[in-house]
Amino acid sequence: MSESMVEEKDAVQEGDFIIVDYVARIEETGEIIDLTLEDVAKKEKIYKEDGIYKPKLVVVGEGWFIKGFEEGLIGLKVGEKAEIKVPPEKGFGERDLKKIKVVPMREFRKSGITPKPGMRVTINGKVGTIRMVTSGRVRVDFNHPLAGKTLVYEVFVRKKLKDDLEKIKALIGRRLRGIDEEKLEVKIEDDVVKVNMPNEVFLLENIQYAKLGIASDIHKHFPKINSVQFIEEIKRKKEEVEEEGEAIS
Repeated sequence: MSESMVEEKDAVQEGDFIIVDYVARIEETGEIIDLTLEDVAKKEKIYKEDGIYKPKLVVVGEGWFIKGFEEGLIGLKVGEKAEIKVPPEKGFGERDLKKIKVVPMREFRKSGITPKPGMRVTINGKVGTIRMVTSGRVRVDFNHPLAGKTLVYEVFVRKKLKDDLEKIKALIGRRLRGIDEEKLEVKIEDDVVKVNMPNEVFLLENIQYAKLGIASDIHKHFPKINSVQFIEEIKRKKEEVEEEGEAIS
């Protein structure tokens, strides 16, 4: 096999499961809008105690991330750092003046809301940002906050997942935010995936929706899997066992 063929095979392709770290900024201002790196968050003074800072799974072409970012990953190699520039048309779209509406103040009063510039509000099922408030009217911008912005991703491709068990664990970890994937006990037995849920899972919000999402992801990417079983087992804590042993002795 020629060197060029090896390099092509090793490069990121559509459909690959890859693990990446990144820092995403608005090109015009340098403002960070998303990142996976805790040290960068602390350095830039945007660290959040309840934030989750860890590499993310990307199934290239799945559409979990904006189009320009996923397209920019194609051709990169594991261990490679790169800068991906995403123009508005491949990001959050161009700004549309038709999406800026004037809403009567009484609509906010009905809901007990005191509108202020910069506030995010939901009106008739649409989310917008208040731009201006006058005595009787409020100007609301229903464009995405990042519409019209060119984004720059500094990305590092950490790993390409090839083993089915690794891929399934990554899919589960994506839904169970904040759970250490190393703690997940997962088995593939014929056409069944068995997931032993760690104790920490019971504290997560909307866990039932997460399980439905996990099953849907696994069925989509692994057509031979017909069943996903979640085993919820609350084990006695190690320290409790040790204390009980000391009491007996």
